[in-house]
Amino acid sequence: MTALTIALQVVLILTSIFLVLTVLMHKGKGGGLSDMFGGGISSAVGSSGVAERNLNRITIGVSLVWVTVIVLLGLILRFES
Repeated sequence: MTALTIALQVVLILTSIFLVLTVLMHKGKGGGLSDMFGGGISSAVGSSGVAERNLNRITIGVSLVWVTVIVLLGLILRFES
């Protein structure tokens, strides 16, 4: 295993964890995890719209990094063999 493969695997693990956390923080129809821990506070914060838009941007950015790392790992594994 090369250093690049190990580094990409570490980035993949970190982005996977962060992606799960950001998806869980989104406000859904039932409130989701943000309502579980925040209660009434999260509904007041979520109503501003700015926080939700920033969370959307962060989630999209992390998901793009996640997909890119998966594609790069696939290409590395394909051409190493």
